[in-house]
Amino acid sequence: MAGEGGTDALDFWSFVELAERRLAEEFGFRHRTATRLLLTLNRASAIVTYDLEAAVHRPRGLSWAGFRLLFVTWLAGPLEPGRAAAVAGMTRAAVSNLAKSLEADGLLVRSPGERDGRTVVLSLTEQGQRAMLDVFAAQNAREHEWADALTDTEQHILIMLLNKLIAGRQRFDVRERS
Repeated sequence: MAGEGGTDALDFWSFVELAERRLAEEFGFRHRTATRLLLTLNRASAIVTYDLEAAVHRPRGLSWAGFRLLFVTWLAGPLEPGRAAAVAGMTRAAVSNLAKSLEADGLLVRSPGERDGRTVVLSLTEQGQRAMLDVFAAQNAREHEWADALTDTEQHILIMLLNKLIAGRQRFDVRERS
């Protein structure tokens, strides 16, 4: 079914153009570049994340979320689930559910915490350590393929700009996962 202006042939970039035009002309929203920036940023993140999950993680029996929890635990060392959630950008409930399945897969272990009898600490098993060396070698190679589209200078500029964008969240009340 064709929509306004032949939207049956709509792709992401023509949608961005359509959104910019309609939001400004029909609805009076003035911040066209901000809309384009965040639509593009979100799309880029989704594409890269999907590619890493499909090319690297799923073939190894992991989800993107499972990889993130293992990655944080691998590099930061034993962590309480709440701390792992904050660092990985996940909810505590997600960490709890993932920890159960990763433990069942022999990659992660939950041990009693030292603070009190209610806390647990997440750490990788030896199998988990070996798995992370393998999976991250593949991920790092794929990351390099993605980043190679930019020069080293462009990569550093993009990192700087993204850090600046993220730091700007302090100007208003931003809700984050954890």
